[in-house]
Amino acid sequence: MSLILASASPRRADLLKQAGLSFTISEPGIDEHLRFTKKPGFMVEKLAREKALATAGRFKSGFVLAADTLVILEGLYLGKPVDEDDARRMLFMLSGNVHEVFTGLALLDIVSEKMITNYAKTKVWMKLLEEEQVERYLKTGEPFDKAGAYGIQGRGAMFIDKIEGCYFNVVGLPLSLLYEMLKEMKVPTWITTKESGHEK
Repeated sequence: MSLILASASPRRADLLKQAGLSFTISEPGIDEHLRFTKKPGFMVEKLAREKALATAGRFKSGFVLAADTLVILEGLYLGKPVDEDDARRMLFMLSGNVHEVFTGLALLDIVSEKMITNYAKTKVWMKLLEEEQVERYLKTGEPFDKAGAYGIQGRGAMFIDKIEGCYFNVVGLPLSLLYEMLKEMKVPTWITTKESGHEK
């Protein structure tokens, strides 16, 4: 049984490799603009479902894994910044505040068309940032393909004071939640099949 990652995110691919899972990559190619709702968990699950369905039509069998991550600050939705000014705005909004990171997961069995979804939530405390820090960070290019304009697994880690919840969720793929979903769908992993390694 093959696992298909419906994501262009190198971070999600790295986490699957870290977990010892074999997979191939197929980008969903859908519009990821925010669809506003009062329930962020519902929204990230919905977008993950759409990505899974958009990808599934290219394959005859296998399991499609899709994910969507969103940062929430006091009811405001922060997705990926559209440009440098947008990234700067997001970073100053998050500076010195507590925000939440939601990641929705969808796992679809292409043959049976069965799909399950769920989401994880993590609280993140960001340090108070100085203007020079933000400008230097923008010049690294790291903020521009990440929800909330920072990467906790990269240089943005220096801005984070503490978190409450799953670290991997903030990176973009909550591995513990994924494991439970893979078990529910009976997708083989090295934990259950004595397999190890990953496809390169």
